[in-house]
Amino acid sequence: MSLPYALDALEPVISKQTLEFHHGKHLAAYVNNLNGLLPDSSFEEAELVEIVCKAEGGILNNAGQILNHELYFGQFCAPKAENQPVGKVAEAIVRDFGSFEAFKDEFQKKGATLFGSGWVWLSADNDGKLVISQEANAANPVQKGLTPLLTFDVWEHAYYLDFQNHRPDHLAALWQIIDWNVVEQRYGK
Repeated sequence: MSLPYALDALEPVISKQTLEFHHGKHLAAYVNNLNGLLPDSSFEEAELVEIVCKAEGGILNNAGQILNHELYFGQFCAPKAENQPVGKVAEAIVRDFGSFEAFKDEFQKKGATLFGSGWVWLSADNDGKLVISQEANAANPVQKGLTPLLTFDVWEHAYYLDFQNHRPDHLAALWQIIDWNVVEQRYGK
């Protein structure tokens, strides 16, 4: 997956150096690992989501990280000071969380309190109801029948170069670079 923006487009929220490492090396390693594991497996011709929902062990771990990172890197745009959700997803956030601020607070809290490494997700169920979940390691909400809309990576490699061990500061800054049009397209209700 190539990035839909320049390596320095997300600065100062995510630095060029972090993107070079996180996307260019870290994600690339998962892709290389999965490509090495797929031959002679029952997943050689499977789509990524199918692999994540059915595989175990190393195949699941690498496929899950690829899917998670594709969704993560695909949701960003250049920083905007007053960045707000749009369309039906904006309406659903107010409906299901009371306000955008209440949603942000809960989302950041779940991201900050996830023990160890993983992801915090905003997803939709089959009826369009929004839910926030914490997923450890390579897990993804698709494994629970949900549609992932938005995610923050809370593995240290995602923020350590820019924020050191200040995960909450990293989470608070990410709102500036969310491309809400992408989130709206993923919601599609």
